[in-house]
Amino acid sequence: MSEYRAPLRRSQSNRMIAGVIAGLAEYIGMDVTLARAIFVIGSVVSVAFPGVIVYVLLWLIMPEGV
Repeated sequence: MSEYRAPLRRSQSNRMIAGVIAGLAEYIGMDVTLARAIFVIGSVVSVAFPGVIVYVLLWLIMPEGV
């Protein structure tokens, strides 16, 4: 049987800035702290610019959770 997965949304309860990373982590079933650490390390390694753009785009695209 197919497992139901809630739609991808920004987190309302576990947010630091806009809830984007927490929403992604909840969607894929990953620890939020680990997801944030991976995102920060990836952004720093890529000189932060692409990470900031991706975050802002996801902030604009992802609907807010209920």
